[in-house]
Amino acid sequence: MGSSGKEDGRSGAGATALGATAGAAAAETLLAAERISFAFEPGRPLLDGVSFAVRRGEFVSLLAPSGAGKSTLFRLIAGLLEPQGGSLTLGGAGSGSTAAGAPASRLGRVGYMPQKDCLLPWRRVLDNAALGLELAGVPRREARERASGLLPSFGLAGTEAKYPHELSGGMRQRVSFLRTVLCGAELLLLDEPFSALDAMTRVDMQEWLLGVWERHRSAVVFITHDVDEALLLSDRVLVATAAPVRELREVRVDLPRPRSYRDTTDERFAALKRRVLELLRRGGEGGDRG
Repeated sequence: MGSSGKEDGRSGAGATALGATAGAAAAETLLAAERISFAFEPGRPLLDGVSFAVRRGEFVSLLAPSGAGKSTLFRLIAGLLEPQGGSLTLGGAGSGSTAAGAPASRLGRVGYMPQKDCLLPWRRVLDNAALGLELAGVPRREARERASGLLPSFGLAGTEAKYPHELSGGMRQRVSFLRTVLCGAELLLLDEPFSALDAMTRVDMQEWLLGVWERHRSAVVFITHDVDEALLLSDRVLVATAAPVRELREVRVDLPRPRSYRDTTDERFAALKRRVLELLRRGGEGGDRG
């Protein structure tokens, strides 16, 4: 991952300031954001010249204070909004504040899973899972066959005919994630998908997601407020320490894979967690602004 910033200098922490992405290998870079800016109100930017990149097959988590624009950033990546400054490039197709026809360059090419599962209550599990394919123009029968073939690997075997109200929160999230994966996007955006689950179910879902990601290896950008969750799942954690977001601090998670929740008791994990918490604390005190 390229960066114009300097190494933080703390051994074992692996934190850097993220700037221009020129150092990332072009063949590996799936998403490149170059000095993007966005504001809903003039003079009050949420994002102010922030840069980062995501490689193919990489799992990246984003930690930031509430109200710092994480969900807005997802909407920009997905093509639902366009940057007012800078540029976003997905798989070689770029857009920027002045690019003609830019909204179409990313729209429909990114899988987006929001916090709520958004399952349709009148559709059974199989039909909910196949919904994205149907909306993309895949014939209903083919969409159902493709969804049915993946149900077992997503822990959903035997649930085909159930309605959403018959499922637990964790199972509903599995259906939602399967629907997202079936869209075939190279990049998946997961916006706090486990935040509403109880602690034990959340741990189970984190380990389940690790297993599914190991098999499919789509690139993932994952929003969370849970430092343990971010470190357990990710190859890198990007930390926004202040609002507006002008810089993301990177913490590389060099723990071996495959992982399980037992890894959260490892001393190396504890050292990474201390570093992330320090960055967040310094940001809260205004130490990382500018």
